[in-house]
Amino acid sequence: MISLEATRHLWNARLDPRRRTFAVGSYTHLLDQWPIIYDQPIVLNRRQAGAAIEGAMRQRHVDLEKLAVDTHGFTHFAMTVAKLLGFDLCPRLADLVDRKLFIPRGIDVPDVLSAITERVTLGKNVRSGWDSLVRIAASINGGWCSAVTVLDIYGTAAKGDPAYECGNMLGKILRTIYLCDLLTNPGFRRELQSILNQGEAMHELQRAIHNGPIRARHGRSREELTAISGALTLLTNVVMAWNTSQMQRVVDARGDSLAPSTLARIAPIAFGHINMRGVFDFDLAMLRHHLIQPLTEPRQRRA
Repeated sequence: MISLEATRHLWNARLDPRRRTFAVGSYTHLLDQWPIIYDQPIVLNRRQAGAAIEGAMRQRHVDLEKLAVDTHGFTHFAMTVAKLLGFDLCPRLADLVDRKLFIPRGIDVPDVLSAITERVTLGKNVRSGWDSLVRIAASINGGWCSAVTVLDIYGTAAKGDPAYECGNMLGKILRTIYLCDLLTNPGFRRELQSILNQGEAMHELQRAIHNGPIRARHGRSREELTAISGALTLLTNVVMAWNTSQMQRVVDARGDSLAPSTLARIAPIAFGHINMRGVFDFDLAMLRHHLIQPLTEPRQRRA
C-alpha cells in the first residue's frame, strides 16, 4: 500500500503515522516481473488482508500461486480463506522470534522444537464451522461478496463464531507449515524478500508521479478515488514500459556483453530522466545570446 497525501476533509482520509499528514491508501498488486496488475483505494490504519485477497481474485491477467504480503496483510483467518481460493498467502511477519509453531495434539515433534511449539485442539466448535467457511470462500470466489467485507466481519471481534474459529485454527496450522518452508528454504526466503522490496521501491516512482494532495472536490466518492488510484497505476506502468523499451535497445546494441545476472538487478523504475511536471529549465546564457543580445545591437541600415 502507498499512502497518497490528501486533505483532512475527505471522508476516508486518515492520519498517516509515518508522514504525519492526512492521506488515503492505494493498494497495488505487483508481479515479480514488475507490472502492476490491480489497484484499489483503501483506508489507512486498517488490516490489509481483505484488500490483498480481493485484488488477487479480481485481477484477470495471471494465475497467481503465491501472494506476498507484510504483517498488515496477514491474519490467520485470511490465510485459510486464501488457501481455499487457490493460492498461498506468504507474509513477511514482524516479531518472528516470538512466533510459535501450532501443532495439533497427537503429533510428535522433536525435542529441540518443543520450546517453540504450542499444542492446539480441533474441538467441536472448530469442526462445526467448516461448512460455513467453505460457503464464505465460495461467495468470494463467485463475486457475491467482497473479501474486504468478509475479513472485516470475521476479525478478532468474531471470536466464538464457528466459521471464525475454524478458519483461525486452520490458519495457525497453515502458518506453521509456511514458517517451516520459509526458515528451511533460503531460495524461497530470498524470493519473498525480493518481491516485497520491489513493492517498496515502486512507491518512490509513484510519489514522483503523484503531484500534490488529493483535494476534497476530487475525492468525494469511492468512484473518484478509484479513478485516481487507477490513473496513478496506469502512469506507473507507462513509465516502466518506456524504461523497459529503452533498456532493451541498449541490450540489443551491446549484444551478449551484458550478463543475465546483471540485467536481473536492473529495475525499470528510474524517473530522474523524465520530466514529470512539464516544467522546462532554460540556460540563461543561451537565452541572453538568442533574445537579449540582438535587441541591444545597432541595426544595420539597408542599402
